[in-house]
Amino acid sequence: MLRIAFLAISQAHQFLHWLPAALRLAREPGVEVTIFGASDAGLDLVRSYDPDRLLRIRKLWTPHFARDGLFSPPKRRLVLLTHFLEIRRYPIIVTTETTSSLLYRLPGFRSRIIHLKHGAGDREGSYNPKHKHFDLTLVNGVKDKARLIERGLVNDRNCEVVGYAKYELIPPRTGNEPAVPIAFYNPHFDEHLSSWFRYGEAVVRAMEQIADWRFVVAPHVKLKDGPKIRSAASNVCIDMGSIQSIDMTYTEEAAVYIGDISSQVYEFLRRPRPCIFLNFDRIAWAGNENYAHWKLGQVIERPEDLRQALTQAAAMQSQFEPAQRDATLRSIDLSEEPASERQANAILGFARRELGQPTAS
Repeated sequence: MLRIAFLAISQAHQFLHWLPAALRLAREPGVEVTIFGASDAGLDLVRSYDPDRLLRIRKLWTPHFARDGLFSPPKRRLVLLTHFLEIRRYPIIVTTETTSSLLYRLPGFRSRIIHLKHGAGDREGSYNPKHKHFDLTLVNGVKDKARLIERGLVNDRNCEVVGYAKYELIPPRTGNEPAVPIAFYNPHFDEHLSSWFRYGEAVVRAMEQIADWRFVVAPHVKLKDGPKIRSAASNVCIDMGSIQSIDMTYTEEAAVYIGDISSQVYEFLRRPRPCIFLNFDRIAWAGNENYAHWKLGQVIERPEDLRQALTQAAAMQSQFEPAQRDATLRSIDLSEEPASERQANAILGFARRELGQPTAS
């Protein structure tokens, strides 16, 4: 029996990147998949995608001081150190976060760790020295692999492109277009790069004045300590953290994306549509690969420019769509083979090479 553990110790938005592969592996003869979770809310989310109960669910109880939510789990280092002896019993461990690299420094740890890298964005913060510790890295597209290699964090042998399995969990669409078009504002969590901390209030107030659009405002769920912005306007919905903010409900239903540096823009561009990027700090972004996606739509420099940008978005889309398609294909590799199968096959192939475990093809 090949025993594989998936670590569900991060915020829940990361779970949707590995869940399809975990479910696929659990159907494989001779494979047992265990999910180690740190919060009850997170494990309930996992169970909601596993009606056939294919996965073994294990709660890693940790002194969490009231941290037990989807987006506020116990601290990762505390979880790993508390439950190190149990985790190391699994020869293959899969994770989407880099904190787990500390396991390599603990005595007696011999397991292999596979980093299934979540996100498909462009910012430099997506790369840190912890990446180089993993035995295998699985990425969504050729762009990410190239950037990891350029930074000396992986090499061509220990990094594989496997596509974007999260697409397989997209909620079914109703087929009915909303009577009023929806724009989705998705600011990033990084205070130094996000438009939310300094300009979120002005953006929301500008939205309130644009009555012929509906706006969903859903900052990245890792955003914390930001301004507490509210709106009583009937055309503005502010979602500071829900399942809908992470499961592609908003990226699927919106007609226009408004953002800064979040990788969710590539989820939105699964179907090319107009994008508007907020450059209120007047960043010299042209030619900077960390802002490469800003070439995929209008870039505005004042909140009051939002109305005009929305008015002309549909007419301008044709000039951005070829670049959107090209950038998305570099960020998210598409194939006739489902990404969950590509991920599962990569994990099984790695286990076969490293452990000599027989696995079905």
